[in-house]
Amino acid sequence: MHGTHSAGGHLAGIARELQRRGHRAVTVDQPMHGTEAFVPEAYQRQDLRALATEPSPLAELTLDDYARRVEGHVRDAARHGPVVLVGHSMGGTSVSRVADAVPRLLDRICYFAAFCPSRAMPSLEACMSSPEAADAMDPDEQVIGDPEKLGVIRLNWRTGSAKDLALFKEMVCADYPDAAFRRILGLMQTDECVRAYGERAVGRAHTWGRVPRTYLRTGRDRLVPPALQDRMIAEADELTPHNRFDVRDFPRASHMGPPDPGLVADALHEVRLGRR
Repeated sequence: MHGTHSAGGHLAGIARELQRRGHRAVTVDQPMHGTEAFVPEAYQRQDLRALATEPSPLAELTLDDYARRVEGHVRDAARHGPVVLVGHSMGGTSVSRVADAVPRLLDRICYFAAFCPSRAMPSLEACMSSPEAADAMDPDEQVIGDPEKLGVIRLNWRTGSAKDLALFKEMVCADYPDAAFRRILGLMQTDECVRAYGERAVGRAHTWGRVPRTYLRTGRDRLVPPALQDRMIAEADELTPHNRFDVRDFPRASHMGPPDPGLVADALHEVRLGRR
């Protein structure tokens, strides 16, 4: 499950490596993402003035829409065997929502540099407003248009600005070669719905809290800083001390994880087999 401004294609390399290890692996596109992506006409033309006001259908989406999409995939997959649900970045909010709704269908949940809201930080927005997120990269200067009027956070990933590109790379994949960074940019989406950032996504102890869980921790993450990852892990463990996170650490990885997708696939393969 992908994160904000993203698509299932960003996780295709990990899915491919899992398939090579004998697993069924499916990447999920959220509504109006990936193969359903909304591409503003002004974005295609790089008309930034028009891009600042062009309406977006993503403004109507909610976190319920995202969780409903993921739950549908989980229900389909559960007919064929045990399910490990993995969410990257903002995808963690859908993982929490779905695990709370259908815990019996999940063998394990996994947060990959992902948001795991808690009672103290009940939404993605609350997590990013915490002291532990103070040094996160902030793309406010790169936002196109007024998010409150558009209903979306809009970013121009096709920018030619060296300053903007440097920030995007540091924020998403600082340790990747430039060629790989450009491939990632090619899959990024302009819009993400504002509403979903502020909606509650807290798992309850008797539902979400009974599903075994893993956190893939990225030690050089500038979007979800390690200090925030550690707080989310600690608050989840405090809620269910009998079922604590199994933490797999990638100390040199940025937000997208290690450049070699095989390393993440190895960790998920071990998790699926119950190894530590």
